[in-house]
Amino acid sequence: MTTTIIWTIAIISGLGLLLALTLYLVAQRFKVYEDPRVELVEKAMPGANCGGCGFAGCHAFAESAVKAPNLDNHFCPVGGNETMKAVAGILGYEIKEKAPMVAVVRCNGTCEARPKVNEYDGSVSCKVKASLYSGDTGCSFGCLGCGDCVAACQFGALSMNPETGLPVVDQEMCTACGACVKACPKAIIELRKKGPRGMREYVSCVNKDKGPGVKKACANACIGCGICQKTCTHGAIVLENNVAYIDPEKCKLCRECEAMCPTGAIHGVNFPKPLDRDGIKARVQERQKKAREAAQAAAQAANEIKKEVTNG
Repeated sequence: MTTTIIWTIAIISGLGLLLALTLYLVAQRFKVYEDPRVELVEKAMPGANCGGCGFAGCHAFAESAVKAPNLDNHFCPVGGNETMKAVAGILGYEIKEKAPMVAVVRCNGTCEARPKVNEYDGSVSCKVKASLYSGDTGCSFGCLGCGDCVAACQFGALSMNPETGLPVVDQEMCTACGACVKACPKAIIELRKKGPRGMREYVSCVNKDKGPGVKKACANACIGCGICQKTCTHGAIVLENNVAYIDPEKCKLCRECEAMCPTGAIHGVNFPKPLDRDGIKARVQERQKKAREAAQAAAQAANEIKKEVTNG
């Protein structure tokens, strides 16, 4: 009996050792080598795994960064330039610093400006609501107000304003990860440069309709009149699909477009002084008057020259 037990233990132990050796050899045969720098880069990352960099998470970002010849196509919006400097130091690369970004809500359709035309009684989700119909107001482009963007933000940078029915971005907490941009089915949230000392100008509307229906749907909508584009002397404003857009690269923050906009669709943020609407309008009108007079004088001079050539 004792001998049987001893042999049983010996056989089981031998099989265990044999299987362990087999597993070890198989693991060594199929072991996937990972560059040790991947772990170092991942540790330098903020660990948010938000996907704002365009990769599935911090580990995927680290793997790609280690394999890449440079960091031109890699940037962590959460960690920003400091994190990228650390990553560049690990990999021996150089980086170009990027201007800080922030999420901007491009809808100015408050409850007062954009009254409801029907009552929605369904799942409290912008995605679900958008899949069912255009929304419960007259504007089919505006915010649906269910807060999908708020739920998507991991950093607590968004909240819904109960008075306006619109999301509000806390620029100090926003990391520009882009999660809110992806979550919005109406594409009204955009990542823009924060601007010098946080100052920026943007068109808070994406309504592409035309005609009087736009103003009827929302009192604050961009009506595509083109006044802002004609006012801007820096070529920073384009008018496409009946809605204006301000290029942050060209905008000089003069606020003339904001003052001239007839519907208040253009917003200026973090400027130290209140907008002197009347003063700016007077300045713009005087400049335009001088431009017309100069054009008339030039046309008259051209006609005089033409007459002299003809008579000569």
